[in-house]
Formats: sequence, structure tokens, C-alpha cells
Amino acid sequence: MNMEMAAWHSMYATMQAQEDRRPFSMATLRRIGAFARPHTRKLVLFLLLSVVGAALAVATPVLAGRVVDAIVNRAPVEAVVRLSALIAVIALAEAGLGLATRWLSATLGEGLILDLRAAVFDHVQRMPVAFFTRTRTGALVSRLNNDVIGAQRAFSDTLSGVAGNLVTLLLTLVVMIGVSWQITLLSLLLLPVFVLPARRMGSRLARLRREAAAHNATMSTQMTERFSAPGATLVKLFGRPAEESAEFLARARRVRDIGVRTAMTQSVFVTALTLVSALALALVYGVGGFYALRSLLDPGAVVALALLLTRLYAPLTSLAGARVEVMSALVSFERVFEILDLKPLVAERPGARAVPEGPVSVEFDDVRFAYPSADKVSLASLEDVARLDTRGGVEVLHGVSFRAEPGRMVALVGSSGAGKSTIAQLIPRLYDVDAGAVRLSGVDVRDLTAESVRGTVGMVTQDGHLFHDTIRANLLLARPEATEEELRDVLRRARLTEIVDALPDGLDTVVGERGYRLSGGERQRLTIARVLLARSRVVILDEATAHLDSTSEAAVQAALGEALDGRTAVVIAHRLSTVRAADLILVIEGGRVVERGTHAELLAAGGRYEQLYRTQFDEDAGPAVPVIAGTAD
Repeated sequence: MNMEMAAWHSMYATMQAQEDRRPFSMATLRRIGAFARPHTRKLVLFLLLSVVGAALAVATPVLAGRVVDAIVNRAPVEAVVRLSALIAVIALAEAGLGLATRWLSATLGEGLILDLRAAVFDHVQRMPVAFFTRTRTGALVSRLNNDVIGAQRAFSDTLSGVAGNLVTLLLTLVVMIGVSWQITLLSLLLLPVFVLPARRMGSRLARLRREAAAHNATMSTQMTERFSAPGATLVKLFGRPAEESAEFLARARRVRDIGVRTAMTQSVFVTALTLVSALALALVYGVGGFYALRSLLDPGAVVALALLLTRLYAPLTSLAGARVEVMSALVSFERVFEILDLKPLVAERPGARAVPEGPVSVEFDDVRFAYPSADKVSLASLEDVARLDTRGGVEVLHGVSFRAEPGRMVALVGSSGAGKSTIAQLIPRLYDVDAGAVRLSGVDVRDLTAESVRGTVGMVTQDGHLFHDTIRANLLLARPEATEEELRDVLRRARLTEIVDALPDGLDTVVGERGYRLSGGERQRLTIARVLLARSRVVILDEATAHLDSTSEAAVQAALGEALDGRTAVVIAHRLSTVRAADLILVIEGGRVVERGTHAELLAAGGRYEQLYRTQFDEDAGPAVPVIAGTAD
């Protein structure tokens, strides 16, 4: 590392220090050791090669000094050639060691990234739905990218840097003191002038960096929201494009100004430190030349000291910022471990078994449930808040009991917020109940394997969510091994064959973000086709026909007929007319089942269901837009 590189490194490390000052515990170091343990052999070899490389770096200036002495003293040509050849061999060895250490560094760093990312990704997938409803997606992705890479630096850069620089520094000091302790002492006196400005400049650059990061984050959020299909539509309908552009431009200009200031501050800093290093070299040549002319020092020793000086300042500067680098890496590790320390609320029990074969019944036995509070499922840093909301734990289901017999349909109706969708989410075990039990074929879902529950329960939600991928990929999510014939069959049964065939790439057509290149009815039918492909024995329909026009609803209803045929079904009703044929209708109000029975029985009872039905029937008969009795919870 030359003097200019050392200046940049010192400034960057100090700048990081201003942003990453946080305490850490020994427990963090132990957990880092656990991640590093599989790479122990490579890590030891990496450190050994780094130390050998540092020793070779000190040998070259000493040999260069001897070459000068040999020339001055008119030594035999063979002696100069031997020294030159030795320098060349050392250079080749340094080059080979450099490649080897770089390979080991990359292998260790990328291996650590792989281990951390896999651990975090697998862990996040086990988190409850409440975690995702509270967490900012960008903050979570940042943990998988920026913080994991920051943790990687501890192994690929910091560790080797500390070991190599420490050896280089000690050997350089020993050799320089052996050559001339006076010149070595004078050289060290200039070190504070080299290091201290880095801390002041680093603090200033850290402030600029934080401000630029804040503006960039705001612009990123603005672009993410405005450039999505729903966001762009909202801006076109109700937004103010001119004001939006002006706000974005103002922030972009501020980022530009900060960029210019940052670039100039960095350049002034590096130029100043490079000047200091040049002055130090001038000092060595001046004092060393004076000693050489007085025959107190050999000319070769002056050259050796000048070359060794570059080996002295660079490791000193790097080691001055080593603690900062270590702290920064530890902070990155801690931010990753924060995610891993969030315990999933839904976990598979040891000895869990599969859902029994054959038709499946669904049973709720005195179920009580409260959504978890934020401190159980989230982090303040992931929500971008100073303190987590401690509210929660309020019971929303109060002793719900019912049974859906195999192959039968149970419909849930009631007011918005009554708890219908909550009931639906407990069947595939997106949450665990607080009391009571949810059973599939008589077995508590908590005693079943997650894989068998996923293979048994299929769900069609109100929004019909699709990934930004092809129709084929979205279907195969349900059953990756499905054949082309099976894909065509479910498309036919979902009334989608003609639509897919008319698309430019057929099954390989990309549906766009959240499936927005398809109409609402087409998205819903595609999610129904996915359930059909999964061959789910239990089907949950959560407002599957909400927000559809009459034509789309008719097509979706026909597809639903295919999806429900012979299967146990739990249906959250949007229009009460669609559930008149249900085997059992449950009226949910305030988290309780207040009425149950068939359509005819509930109408005859003259209770809440009759009130909801008559209200909807009367308004459907008039010119006004129908009132939806059972909307999404």
C-alpha cells in the first residue's frame, strides 16, 4: 500500500467510525466464531500467507539499499546481479502470494456471505405473516445485502490487514532502527500530522454521507411508490406531477451538491497527506544524505530508509483505523444477528406427522386468538421507528367452534373486521392459536408437518397475488413437477385457455409486478388454477370474487366450481347470494359465531343473517351500487 492509498484508507475507516459507534458483546464474537469455524483451515492458511507476504515486502527495500552500496563500493558485477536476481525472486514470490491470499480472501468472504445469507433467508421464511406486515421490505433486503457484505469485510479485508500490517510494521521498525534510530525517530514525529487530520475530515465526511444517504433513501422511496403500477395510477388520478418532479429535483440537486463537496474534501485531504508523506521522504533524504556525506551512513542505507518509510506509514495508518474497521464489521454482524434472534412464532414440533390420507375435515375447537404485539415479531430498525409499538395481544377471536365435514362447504359471513379472515389464516397455520385447537382430520395443526399442511390447504385470497414472473412459473409454485398437460388442464378448468393462448408468449408470458399486466378477473382465475394444480384437499376462499365486474365474477365463479368440487371448503362470502348452497353458514360478529345454520334456517330465524341478506337483496334490486355485507377483514 503506497502513501496515497494509505491516506484514502485512513479517511474511509475514520468516516465509518462516525457512523458505526455501537457497543458489542462477547456473545457476538462467539457467534462469529461459530460461522467462521467451518472455514478454519483456509483462515489459518490465509493469515500465514499474509504474514509471509508482509515479511517479503520489508526485504525488498533492504536489498535495494545493498544494491546501491554495491554500486557505490564498486563491488563485482556478480554481486549486483545476485542481489537483483534475489529482488526479482522476491517480487515473483510476492505476486504469487498476493494471488493466493486474494483467492483465499475471496473464498472466505464469499463463503461467509453465502452462509449468512442462507441463514437469514431461511430464518425470515419461517417468520409469521405479522413480521412482514410491519417490516419495511427495503430495510430487510439491506440486512441481506449491505450488512452481510459489511460482515464479510471482517474476514476478507480487516483480519488479513491487521495481521499483515502488524508484521510489516514490526519488521520495518526493527530494520529502520537498526539502520538509523535517529532518522526513524524523526520519521515517527510526523505521524500525527499524517493520522490526525483523517479523524477530523472523517467526521465531516460522515455527516455529508448521512445527509446524502437520507436524501437518497427518500428519493428511492418516492420512486418505488410512484413507479409501481398502483402508485403511478394514483399520481395520474390525484397527484401533482409538477410538484412531485420539483420535490425530487430539489433532493437530487442537494445530493449533487453534497457529492461535489465530498469529492473536494476527499481530494484536499488526500493531497495534504500525500504532501506530508513527500515531506517525510524529503526529511529522510536530507538528514540521511547529510549523514552519508559525513560518512556516518552508507548511501544504500539512505535509499533503504526512504523505501522503508513507505512500508512504515501505510501500516501505521491502517492499524490506527483497525479498531474502527473491526467495530464496523461487528456492527454489521450484530445487525444480521438481530434478524436471526427473532424467534418464529410458528415452529414445527419434533415428531410432527403428515396430514392423514383421504378427505380432510376442518375443526375449530373453542379457538381464542390475539395478534402478536410488535416486540414479538419485529425490530424498531426494520420499521424505521424509534420505539416499537407495544400495543397488541388483544383477543380478536373468542371461543370460535365449528366443523367443516370432508367435502362440505362452510361459509363465513359478517361485518368488516368481525374476524373472518383471521379464522381463514389459522387453518393453514399462518398463526398459532392462543387457546383451543384447529384440527385437520382430527389432528391439531401444531402436530402436523408444515410441508403436509401446505400440501393439504390451498388458499385463494382477495388480491390474487402473483410474482413478477411467467404464468408458468407462477403456476409451478404450487407443484414444480407438474407436466405441460397438467398445466393446460388447470388453465382449461380455470377458464383461462383462450386468454393464455392469445398472449404473445403463452405460458411463458411475464405477468408483471403483482400480476398487473392481467385484469383482476384473470389474476383471480390464475390463482384458482394454481390451487387446482396443487390438488389441495382443503380450499379457502377469502373474498375471491371481491371487486370484480359481473362478467369476471361469472368466469371466476365457474372456475371456483371446479376448485371446490369434492373438496372441503371454507368460504368468506362477499355476496351472500353466492353462499346460499353452503352446507353451513356461520355469522361472525366481534370474533364470535353469533349464528349458524343453512341459508333457509338462518333466514327463518330472522336474526343478523336475515338482516344482512335483506339489506343486500333490497339494494341489489335498486339502481344504486350494491352494498357489500361481508368485506375483507
